[in-house]
Amino acid sequence: MTIYEFFRNDRFAALAGVELSDVRPGYARATMTVTPDHLNAGGTVQGGAIFTLADLAFAAAVNAYGNLAVSIQSSIYFHRGLSSGVLAAEAKAIKVGASIASFEATVTDEAGETVATFVASAYRKDVTLPFAKP
Repeated sequence: MTIYEFFRNDRFAALAGVELSDVRPGYARATMTVTPDHLNAGGTVQGGAIFTLADLAFAAAVNAYGNLAVSIQSSIYFHRGLSSGVLAAEAKAIKVGASIASFEATVTDEAGETVATFVASAYRKDVTLPFAKP
């Protein structure tokens, strides 16, 4: 099993159309093509959809070290709205310790303009994931 196969089991992110394109320890990139199903009543991408995109990138980046990590805190700042296109989230490690890891993810549009900034921390458990090398 690869990390990509592992995260295909994230059913909510899959339902939202989020796809991982690059994953390595401390870094991940995910994309989501905006569809009418992502739009809120005001006609812009619903904040939860953007959060889901950033959260999956964060989850992949922190779990890529090979041990199960679960979010213990996360927040997002929305800089601007949009109604169409492809969004990308890049998650990068800020600090990874033995039990706590901190990350930041930037969500951008197709022009590379920042749409949102996501920060999160995870608790790193002593549980080896199925894609980890022995």
